[in-house]
Amino acid sequence: MANLIRRQSSGSMDPSRAFDPFEVMRDLIGWDPFAELGTGRGVAGFVPSFDVKETKDAYVFTADLPGVRESDLELSLTGSRLTISGRREEEKKEEDDRWYAYERRYGSFSRAFTLPDGIDGDHVQADLKDGVLRVTVPKKPEMKPRKIELKQIGGGDAKA
Repeated sequence: MANLIRRQSSGSMDPSRAFDPFEVMRDLIGWDPFAELGTGRGVAGFVPSFDVKETKDAYVFTADLPGVRESDLELSLTGSRLTISGRREEEKKEEDDRWYAYERRYGSFSRAFTLPDGIDGDHVQADLKDGVLRVTVPKKPEMKPRKIELKQIGGGDAKA
C-alpha cells in the first residue's frame, strides 16, 4: 500500500499560531469525506465546479473544464432545466510507466440547473475556450428590469 502524505496548507495545527475557531469551521465545512476514497474513477470522479451569476440581461454559467473537448460536451435546455454533461478521458497508461501520484480526476459528469421563469431558451449561447466553458442564458425582454419614471402630481414647485 502506498504511503499517503497529507499536507496542511492552512497551518492550523502549527502550535506557534493562535487558535482560530472560524478557520476550524471553514476546514470542516469544506471537508469532503469521500474525496480520498476514489482513485480518479467512480464515486470521486471528475465533477467540475460552476460559477453561476445573474446579470441584468442573462444568467451566466462558467466552469473550468481542462482536457474536455468540445465534442465530449452536451448541453440541453428542457423547459427551465439546463443540463450540462460531458466526459474527460483518462490518459493512456503504458505498462512500464511508474506512477508516483495519480490525483487528477477523469470520467463522465452531469450537472443540472433549474432556471427561473422568464428565460429566452431560443437564444442560449455557449462556448468553450482555453478549457473554460461559458453558457449564457438570456432573459426575455419583459423580464429585464426597467426604470419607472415618477410623475409629478399637482402644480409644480412648492415654496415655503
